[in-house]
Amino acid sequence: MLKGNHTTVTEFILLGFTDNQHLRVMLFVVFLFIYLLILVGNLGMVTLVRIESRLHTPMYFFLSNLALLDAGYSTVIAPQTLMAFAVESKAITFTGCALQFYFFCIAVSCECCLLGVMAYDRFTAICSPLLYTVIMSKRFCVLLVLGSYLASWVNATVQTLFIFRLSFCGSNIINHFFCDVPPLLKLSCSDTRIADIVHFTCTAVVVTPTILIILISYIYILVAILRINSALGQCKAFSTCASHLAAITIFYGTGCFMYLRPSSKYLMDQDKIISLFYTLMIPMLNPLIYSLRNMEVKKAFTRMLDRKIYSQWI
Repeated sequence: MLKGNHTTVTEFILLGFTDNQHLRVMLFVVFLFIYLLILVGNLGMVTLVRIESRLHTPMYFFLSNLALLDAGYSTVIAPQTLMAFAVESKAITFTGCALQFYFFCIAVSCECCLLGVMAYDRFTAICSPLLYTVIMSKRFCVLLVLGSYLASWVNATVQTLFIFRLSFCGSNIINHFFCDVPPLLKLSCSDTRIADIVHFTCTAVVVTPTILIILISYIYILVAILRINSALGQCKAFSTCASHLAAITIFYGTGCFMYLRPSSKYLMDQDKIISLFYTLMIPMLNPLIYSLRNMEVKKAFTRMLDRKIYSQWI
């Protein structure tokens, strides 16, 4: 319980998806499988980038951080959801709810920033190939990642303070599977207008610049690709951006629909399904998107397997 507010609720009840026992068992198995895929895929990507010297480039440095974030914010959500399927109790403490939202907000905000950074990286690689290594130096790449984390920390701190200082003195039942902004604002018994404005503004401040960076970068990239004379060259240049574009489309499509709306437009049952995309489906799909469409990752994975097999036979 936070000082200076009038909170009487000490815990929340996360309704989740269903109370049907058989359906809960099935969903537990499905969600556990997805969560294990997320951990294996994303942590495997981080490990691969770390041990393969040929992947020690800016693009894969950013990709490994993206994979780490995907594994991180899924871990903030998935264990609580799995527990709700496995046991009757769906309770989460007030502090636990605040921490879940805080870390989730940091991870999602940072992913937004990193997708913008990765678009700038692709723009530099295609539009200024001769200056690429100079511009995207190791120090600059580290600063970009640290800046993303710092901006995300500020965003999460501001939103958490404004949302969890509200009064929750009535029902403590959250019609969602994790502590997200829309159901919390609907649950509060105090005036949520300021918190709603702060949430919308903070989200827009993070999302708008990154979307602009992505759009401008890809406009320049498209122009540069169209200027390439050979069809093979155009295909190769586009293939380096295709996986990033796929990840951006899924992430921003669901994220903007969820959070860049007035709170009066939220429909909890519908939004729970949409929330699954950016909390579990996107972190599961990202390693597949980046690896299946990327020959360098496939070759690096093959080399790693060959070394493992070779070392076992020696």
